[in-house]
Amino acid sequence: MQNYKGWLFLASLLLYLLFAFGLIGLTLPTLFAWGAALLHWPQLGSTIKIQAGCLFGLGLLLLGLAASQDSWLGLEQIMSINLPLLAMFSAVSFLALTNSDKADEPLPLGKKSIASTALGVNLLGAIINLSVIFIMGDRLAQRRPLTNTQQIILTRCFCAAAWWSPFFIATAVSLTYAPGMQWLDVLFPGLLMTGLALLLSSVEVMIKDKGEFAGYPIKAESLRIPLLLACSVMALHFVYPAISIILIITCLAPIAALGFAKGSSKLVIARNFIRHRLPNVGSQFVLFLAAGVFSAGIKSLLSAYPDFLNLQDLGFSALSFALILAMMIIAGMLGVHPVVSIAVASPLLLPMEPAPSQLGFLFLSSWAISAGSSPLSGVGLTMMSRYQFSSRQLLKNNWHYAILMWLSCSMLNAFIL
Repeated sequence: MQNYKGWLFLASLLLYLLFAFGLIGLTLPTLFAWGAALLHWPQLGSTIKIQAGCLFGLGLLLLGLAASQDSWLGLEQIMSINLPLLAMFSAVSFLALTNSDKADEPLPLGKKSIASTALGVNLLGAIINLSVIFIMGDRLAQRRPLTNTQQIILTRCFCAAAWWSPFFIATAVSLTYAPGMQWLDVLFPGLLMTGLALLLSSVEVMIKDKGEFAGYPIKAESLRIPLLLACSVMALHFVYPAISIILIITCLAPIAALGFAKGSSKLVIARNFIRHRLPNVGSQFVLFLAAGVFSAGIKSLLSAYPDFLNLQDLGFSALSFALILAMMIIAGMLGVHPVVSIAVASPLLLPMEPAPSQLGFLFLSSWAISAGSSPLSGVGLTMMSRYQFSSRQLLKNNWHYAILMWLSCSMLNAFIL
């Protein structure tokens, strides 16, 4: 069966696409995803096994506590929470076929490479989302593992796009859970926070690396596929606004990658990739499926005990904004997906009648900060599973950033919004 792991991952991708377009139910793609993850389990390192085991075990415990209070999400929903992300992971892994950079070509060094990498990952990530982490991260990790400073730039600057990009899922979620919010109303404060995030991260890396930072080679050849994918995503999103960005990327990435892959036989290239390289997404499958069970446990527990966080007696002042944002960031640090914390916070906050722009900015800020700092966010799990960072190291790299950005958001809300 180990020889067929790649085909199992491909099957889970294709079955999810069939589900996404309404042709089949969710059961088959869920079963194939878990089957692929279980088959890959023996090849995992001990660190990932411990992390995934803890997330899965804690999730089951929380689900059990919630079930004792007659709160249950349903088995299919619990097991399939992160399925869209897993499908996208499999799809964007095909982009490795388009890597036109020469392996022996040195990466650019110095302060300019810090600024160009920070700006590049933010602008491209704003459109093509998480796939930019794979494109840039894989290139930077060709010769040696990603450094702490490279992780800082990639993670923080990518997640900062949540503050301003209309293509980011964070914006769609905020528009949904902050009724009356207009994207243009939060664009200016979002751009201010994005600029601050890029500036602080770049200055920190300049101080730590002292001009020896190895950045992503920003040039026309290396950005050909990302830019093509970005333009295609924008065009399709304009024509089909009801289709999510993640789904568009999941459909386009393998097609674009095989179309630009060098070689005479695309069929041979695809078959070799599926057999030998696609199974590399296995660690991400294991971690994200376990994290999905943990997230479901948190959501179920909050549903079972709705009075656990009762904020109706507070007014939506600058102080309450700061306190609620801090709680949402801490929840993200503990592994609660921003979607879950926003979905929980919205019904608690709406009776306090906050301004839609303030509520929307709160949700966007919680997403940008927690996703860019937490080892248990989607980006953090990617750094651990794909680039072998530990959760402890990610926290050490980013806890002070989370505090600084929390303070900055709170001050901006108090004096501008």
